[in-house]
Formats: sequence, C-alpha cells, structure tokens
Amino acid sequence: MNPKILFNSYSTLPPPVLTILPPSSDQLKSCKVTLVCLASQMAMGYADVSWTVGGSPVTSNIVTSTAVPQDDKTFQLSSYLTTDTSEWNQDKEFSCKVTVGSKFTEKRIKKSECSTE
Repeated sequence: MNPKILFNSYSTLPPPVLTILPPSSDQLKSCKVTLVCLASQMAMGYADVSWTVGGSPVTSNIVTSTAVPQDDKTFQLSSYLTTDTSEWNQDKEFSCKVTVGSKFTEKRIKKSECSTE
C-alpha cells in the first residue's frame, strides 16, 4: 500500500460528532457522578479519547468502550468519566476530545450550562 495514499485518506476523514451527557439528577444525590461522551459518525473503528476537568488532563476513572460499527458504515463509541459530585457542583468545565486519524472534535460541558429539569 502506498503510504502517501494512506496519509491522504486519513486527512480527508470527517471529524467525529460528539455529545456529552451530564449526570442524572439521581446521581447528583450521591457522592460520585458520571459524565458520558458519545462519539458517532467516526470513519474508523478506533479513536483516541481524552478528558480534561478545569483545563487539567484526567487519566483515571475513565472507561471507554470499543468502537461499534453502525449500519451507515461509520463507528460509534462511548467514554465515561466518573468524578466527585462536588467537582461537578463547583461548575468546573469538563471536556471530552476524540481524535480519529488526523481529525478531532472537542466538546465541553459545565453544570451552569445544563438544564436543571
């Protein structure tokens, strides 16, 4: 396989589409909450997922699923970050970044931007 063709195909891949789900109201009653980052419409079956809290990288309490093929020939995965409820209540910014090939998407969420319903 020609490496130039492989590289060029990676550079034209669309970035993944991200959705971050905040903790549920039931979780907010406990001492730990989980945020969920859903990555969809990924052109490849693998990706690098990273989380930051308040701008600082997080490396523990993260569980990321393997990519699952979809009917439209794309892939989807989920990443779960568990943290102290107090950290969420401090209105820190939580960020999920998913890199596929040379393209990435980053999505941010914080408590004050979420509906309280």
